[in-house]
Amino acid sequence: MELVVRKSELLRELQLFQGIVERKNTIPILANVLIEAKGDEVRMLATDLEVALRSRCQAAVGKSGSLTLPAKKLYEIVKALPETDVRIEQDRNGVKVAADRFDSRMQTLPREDFPTLPDASGRARAALPRTAVREMVSKTQYAITGEDTRYFLNGAKFILRPQSLTLVATDGHRLALVEVQHETGVTQEVGVILPKKTLLELGKLLSEGEDDIQFESGENHLFFEVGGRVLISRMIDGQFPAYERVIPKGNDKTIEFDRERLTSAVKRVALLSNERSRAVKFEVDKGKVEVTSSSSEFGEAHEQLPVEYPGPALAISFNAQYVLDFLNVVETDIVSLSLKDDVSQAVMKPVGAQGYDYTYVIMPMRI
Repeated sequence: MELVVRKSELLRELQLFQGIVERKNTIPILANVLIEAKGDEVRMLATDLEVALRSRCQAAVGKSGSLTLPAKKLYEIVKALPETDVRIEQDRNGVKVAADRFDSRMQTLPREDFPTLPDASGRARAALPRTAVREMVSKTQYAITGEDTRYFLNGAKFILRPQSLTLVATDGHRLALVEVQHETGVTQEVGVILPKKTLLELGKLLSEGEDDIQFESGENHLFFEVGGRVLISRMIDGQFPAYERVIPKGNDKTIEFDRERLTSAVKRVALLSNERSRAVKFEVDKGKVEVTSSSSEFGEAHEQLPVEYPGPALAISFNAQYVLDFLNVVETDIVSLSLKDDVSQAVMKPVGAQGYDYTYVIMPMRI
């Protein structure tokens, strides 16, 4: 195999593979990227057997062929090269990677050892709005635990209906739910669980561009085509919790906050919270909410926020980081907090959000 490719184009694609390839791997070939040169392009593929990414870029191919190279080391080398053409050439002694006056020889592993990945079978197909999906991913992925023994919680439930998209994640302590109204083109409901890593990599692919993305589901895999790249993900097989039951319907006490003011107050007060529980208390009274914290080790803190609230006094505690996770991904100036009492789930929502409906359910803490 022999090819010449622009450094900037190759680097952009290799960078996207860095999150796919695991540093510590019991299967050596999974640390490599598969490179296939043919015609006027080079195609690349990396996988950890759960998530895979196919990519391509323009290249001058002198000799067609395929090979594998260590994904992270190749990326580091290309990144360090000057802005010029990169030459990749295979011979009996290995693979030569060169540019300008730089020359290197890298070890390869047999192309035959690289796993074969499935192609889309077209069981369900839909064109999805890129901006909306990007918003959905950013507003839910933080609520996935990623370490739960209940493996179905290590992902987010993605639901396609004929008129809407829904993405929901929960770790048992809080739940993030985003729904977008959109003509999806599917004729019946499709519900799948996406691994946390899939959402993370999908978020990276969606960060630039405005075109629609193509979604297909196969028997065990999902396919997201984003700007010529294809993210392939294994589905999580399991029964996702009945999230609709978790969303409280009787929270009749609602307080609206200036988002930036609330964010700053929670951050400051949490500095003196118990390091293990990270608990902050919201002491609600007519016209004000006092955010407080205390710990036997550090002391105590409080900050008062003026609000329009005519209802009865109430005190409820939350994990400060859970509150901040929500506030950090919301763009609206005003957010609402709806309560029932001091022991029931609370609901936070952005006020005046355009294009999506966002619900965040958070369990109170007992301190």
